Amino acid sequence: MPSPVPILDAELLRAFVAFADTLNFTRAARLVHLSQPALFERVRRLSERLEVRLYERAGRSVRLTEAGSSLAAFARETLSRSETFVRELRGEARHETVTLAAGEGSWLYCLGPAVARFTERGVGALRPLTLGAQAAAEAVRSGQADLAFTVLDVVPSGLVSEEVLRVPMCAALPARHRLARAPRLQLDALATERLVLPPAGRFYRDLVARFVAKSGAELAAPIEADGWPLMLAFVRAGLGVAVVNGTCVAPPGVRLRPLPELGTVTYRLIQRRGGELSPTARLLVEELRGLRSGAATGRG
Repeated sequence: MPSPVPILDAELLRAFVAFADTLNFTRAARLVHLSQPALFERVRRLSERLEVRLYERAGRSVRLTEAGSSLAAFARETLSRSETFVRELRGEARHETVTLAAGEGSWLYCLGPAVARFTERGVGALRPLTLGAQAAAEAVRSGQADLAFTVLDVVPSGLVSEEVLRVPMCAALPARHRLARAPRLQLDALATERLVLPPAGRFYRDLVARFVAKSGAELAAPIEADGWPLMLAFVRAGLGVAVVNGTCVAPPGVRLRPLPELGTVTYRLIQRRGGELSPTARLLVEELRGLRSGAATGRG
């Protein structure tokens, strides 16, 4: 006969969620009001019952294994559904919190209309997480976020995505720059300009460098700026020309011009494969899908 499937009680799951959130036994123990040895024992017991490794050490740090991330997502969903069920059983008002992970640029330039419409519904609270693309996807995979809205070419296993918004890459130029009113702007025209770019190793920095190299020019030492707002501020100050995402809103004195050679950027809505979204989260999904009708085309 097959061995019985272990029952995972709520206290074990709650302890593991605290550990998954902190990746530190001492801090996790404080969160759930246990001693450090007691919390360590609960995580160990879960690992033994499931017969899988839930975490591993990488140098001096700790990270969840694939199984650990899956368990963390299951635990968060299970505990949330249990709490909702008890509240409904008691006749208490249903008020759920939905966690959405997205980058700084998305919060500044893309998500405002959808978030405003969701908030006006009054059906629940929105908890924002500001994370880069990979971190946002991992937050969904581990259950720290219900949804992610981000630019991600390769979606990690265990997740599903749908295209929500597609926007052009644009040159951000001072309004009085000689190229600001050119009938058609090509990337090689920027090769001799002082460029404002993200720090080395960022996707957009590498993208621009590759296309500049194709034109036969060498990428001069750029002005580095971390984030669209700072890049646009440098352009406005006349320090250089930037290549930015077409969702950006140009400040006064700056114009955005599409760069067709760089193609478009696709924003995706990401959720956990097989995960069950709450009714409140599904309403947020509806509002995020509505962003398609307001796609940006290089404003300014």
